[in-house]
Amino acid sequence: MKKYRKPYRIKKKKSIFHSRFFWLVVLVLIFLGGIFYLLFLSPFFQIREIKISGADRYNEKVPSEAILTTVQGKLDQKLIFFSTKSIFLVDLNQMRKEILKEFPQIAQANLKRKFPQILEIEIEERKPIAIFSHEGSYFFIDKEGIIFEEILRDELKLLEIKNSILKEKPKLGERVVEEELISKILKISSELENLKVQILEANLVSDERIDIKTSENWEIYFDPQKDLDWQLAKLKVDLENVIPPEKKKDLEYIELRFGDWAPFKYR
Repeated sequence: MKKYRKPYRIKKKKSIFHSRFFWLVVLVLIFLGGIFYLLFLSPFFQIREIKISGADRYNEKVPSEAILTTVQGKLDQKLIFFSTKSIFLVDLNQMRKEILKEFPQIAQANLKRKFPQILEIEIEERKPIAIFSHEGSYFFIDKEGIIFEEILRDELKLLEIKNSILKEKPKLGERVVEEELISKILKISSELENLKVQILEANLVSDERIDIKTSENWEIYFDPQKDLDWQLAKLKVDLENVIPPEKKKDLEYIELRFGDWAPFKYR
């Protein structure tokens, strides 16, 4: 006797369109696509305005228009097949580096996003505290020892600084004198002004010697590695108590680098 078998039924497959999981994935993708479009492609977050402050304060050496042109050229981004100026995609740190590289006259550039469509740039320009000269070329130099603009000899109205250790012609934006040395030279200049001595030139002869040339064509030798206050004190004693005022113009040099004395020599 044959056993009875139930007839085999082919189970009908459920359509994917009836799957909750499918529609959940679709909704998530639509949501993420919408967020992607809103943040990176929609007009709402595209940079429309660049505000620059702090420029033009020093004789218009860095006009805002020049900075604006540089920044605008860096805003366009490629995202897959789309061009965008999304405020979220701006690399502020990289743009800051580009500005400082393009404009040696700028000491600091602070960038920030102002949502939804504004990029703010605050500029701090370098201020000249002296003139740096090198083999017939002249540059403005700031308090950090960085040269930022080449000038004509006719523009020499500030203290002139030389660095005899430097062999090659420096480039704009390059530090040619250490910031600490610049500070010491400015201190020497201020103290000598109090002593009624005018400085024409400060020459870095070596790491252990600065030659100061006065308007009366005599020199003072300092050692920047040693106590500067003590050297200035010795100089003050010489100029106020030892060397007669009428004899200053006959000096050749005053030596401050050694010991407790400040020997000097007449021509």
